[in-house]
Amino acid sequence: MDTAKLQATAKQLRREIVKMITEAGSGHPGGSLSAADILTVLYFDKMNVKPEDPNWLGRDYFVLSKGHAAPALYSTLAMRGYFPLEELASLRKLHSRLQGHPVSSKVPGVDVSTGSLGQGVSVACGLAKGLKIDNLPNRVYTMLGDGECQEGQVWEALMFAAHYQLDNLCVIIDHNRLQIDGQVADVMNVDPLDQKLDAFGFNVLLVNGHDLEAIGRALDNAAACKGKPTAIIANTVKGKGVSFMENQAGWHGTAPKAAEAEQALQELS
Repeated sequence: MDTAKLQATAKQLRREIVKMITEAGSGHPGGSLSAADILTVLYFDKMNVKPEDPNWLGRDYFVLSKGHAAPALYSTLAMRGYFPLEELASLRKLHSRLQGHPVSSKVPGVDVSTGSLGQGVSVACGLAKGLKIDNLPNRVYTMLGDGECQEGQVWEALMFAAHYQLDNLCVIIDHNRLQIDGQVADVMNVDPLDQKLDAFGFNVLLVNGHDLEAIGRALDNAAACKGKPTAIIANTVKGKGVSFMENQAGWHGTAPKAAEAEQALQELS
């Protein structure tokens, strides 16, 4: 792992997130920024993908279950070479393929359309089970929000994954402790996630979701684990990298104004 290079990539990814949401005038910066380091390690160091051939059958799959963090995924895909970086400026605009939630039929590199919270992990389980049935080596990664774990469908899917021993599945929880209505613990507490997932039969790993090397080690552990799926609980900061957005639920779905964007980009320079 070239940590310095990945750190620069993650910083640029955050800059693109801020710019595209500001240009759109709407979007979800907080949860996009908290996910940036995880996506950087996945797409630029660990996942087996071919941007020049997005539908390559040998690829690893990624499902953004927290679909409102689409700006983070779009920035990652553009920087990885799936489509031109300049297209990010079309976020949420009429006739743009970069809509507020990712659409697999329009955007290269988006494996699954997501948006309604709780559903992405079920699709990821289906992908992983299908690969198992076909005896294929591809891996499946899915990212959930911690607030999303309040959805019952999430736990049905996790039960399915453990029962079928889907060791080709890695569930990553962006544990930033905030959702649109405030603190996750106040709205409906989901912790202790680690104990719950362990009880369900997962290989459970807790990491600093902004430590690139720790994320990389956790993903390696997940790939080496046999006989059970892995859940990585990534402790993150909502709005990470922009001082006035960090740990503020109000930035869940609010676009920065021009002056705020300028300050954010200065901090990310």
